[in-house]
Amino acid sequence: MDNSPEGLLRSHGLSVTAQRLTVLQTIADYPHITADQAAEVARKKLGAISRQSVYDTLNTLVEKGLARRIQPMDSPALFEDRVGDNHHHLVCRSCGVVEDVDCSTGYRPCLQASDDNNFIIDEAEVTYWGLCPKCQPKSTKSQSKQTPIRKAKS
Repeated sequence: MDNSPEGLLRSHGLSVTAQRLTVLQTIADYPHITADQAAEVARKKLGAISRQSVYDTLNTLVEKGLARRIQPMDSPALFEDRVGDNHHHLVCRSCGVVEDVDCSTGYRPCLQASDDNNFIIDEAEVTYWGLCPKCQPKSTKSQSKQTPIRKAKS
């Protein structure tokens, strides 16, 4: 299988255009990028590309399974090229940085709901919220590794 950007586009039934190649490369280079940020990067690489063209390309890449759109609470949509593995995300409440994190244990354990209500589950979206190392208060950094999380009383 041809995993080059051109090969990926063709294998998903898309024609290879400079705009698609540039947007695909942009989300590979800058995971968790907004559409507006992607447009800015693409414009620098191509010289001219409309914001609408970037939005349309991102939507096409998502529809074809070449990109993933996530939207943490109170955030614009973010795009990445890591697809097909049902990974999750860590989001800093202070600076907004987003990092990938694999499923907790096993192969896609999050797809086994305690009660699926007769749904056929094909995706789960888990977002872990907290403070990244840069945003943590100095005194919390040493304590965070040692302090157990208390369960809420029912």
